[in-house]
Amino acid sequence: MMVDIAGKRVLVTGGAGFIGSHLCDLLLIRGASKVVVLDNFFLGKNENIKDASADDRFVVYRDDARHFGVVRSVIEREKIEVVFNMATIALNYSFFNPFDAYMVNVEIANVLLELIKSGAYKTLVHVSSSEAYGTAQYSPMDENHPLNPTTPYAAGKAAADLMVQSFYNTENIDCTIIRPFNNYGPRQNAEGSLAAIIPLTAKRIALGEKPVIEGDGEQTRDFIFVNDTVRALLMAYENTASRGKIINLGSGYDISINKLIQEICNYYDYKGEIERRPERKSDVKKLCASSELAKEVLHFTPEYDFVDGLKITLDWYSNSLRSLHV
Repeated sequence: MMVDIAGKRVLVTGGAGFIGSHLCDLLLIRGASKVVVLDNFFLGKNENIKDASADDRFVVYRDDARHFGVVRSVIEREKIEVVFNMATIALNYSFFNPFDAYMVNVEIANVLLELIKSGAYKTLVHVSSSEAYGTAQYSPMDENHPLNPTTPYAAGKAAADLMVQSFYNTENIDCTIIRPFNNYGPRQNAEGSLAAIIPLTAKRIALGEKPVIEGDGEQTRDFIFVNDTVRALLMAYENTASRGKIINLGSGYDISINKLIQEICNYYDYKGEIERRPERKSDVKKLCASSELAKEVLHFTPEYDFVDGLKITLDWYSNSLRSLHV
């Protein structure tokens, strides 16, 4: 059965962040009657939601989705029907505050599950991470791949997924778990110790610094462009065959960090040295998604290949840096 997001009142936790803000844009385009963001702006940015904020259907609450009373109040006040749970913290936070990196994922899931169980809203689309799998034991990795998280962040993601799945089994809640692999695209964080590798490398080269590779660079990732991810998230809501399932989102192809950095260097015509640093503790060695279930259940296939998506991304960062006179 299919349902339509048009006319629905939607809450996006973490909606001022990288993926969440792109989802908000798409929800407005697709006719949601209300798009509500709940974000503590730890990683979220006002500029991410600049376009959405011009729409009178868009509302922002600057608060923490871990707090039951806060979330309940927002859901009741805005008469929310659908929640997309995008709120999390960067994987790198595991190395600065491991307990919080774990707990943030678990506590937000707990709040949202209590509220859906009580009937406060109807449908939960819970967004996980491929980090819950750990390093690939076989490739491509399907949804039956064992969970073997290697960081507190990943352990929190895995625990939250299991909570949501258990509530589906015991309480028959209306929910879907989507497990994206490595997202990239415009608006991804390029600042500080929690920066993602693509924008961080672009920024380093633009500032005249050396790009950096940690470890031997042979670790691989499956990159999916953010526009594809948010389109799939919407498809997961609209196609009720997804209910109760965990569904991977990926391209089905992995690329080594060495190759990734070289592609970014090529874009900037950078011919200089690459700085080598020690391997990051607990780094996953290989991630490559099987996307068969997404094709079967959601009828989803990515529209952007990596070459095109990377060019769009680097064009955006180059323009952003120029506008800041960096």
